[in-house]
Amino acid sequence: MTQWRKSRRSESQGDACVEVAALPHGVGVRDSKRPEGGHLVLGGAAFRALLDEMKR
Repeated sequence: MTQWRKSRRSESQGDACVEVAALPHGVGVRDSKRPEGGHLVLGGAAFRALLDEMKR
């Protein structure tokens, strides 16, 4: 079973956050408000680039 989690930093942002999960072929990313809406799968390099961009 896939375990999704929210960033600790997103907790203070109310319900406007994403969840991530380790998947066999990358990192899953989904909207925490609509988990039934599906998810994106990013490779490791793409996920790191996303995190770097979000930090800026």
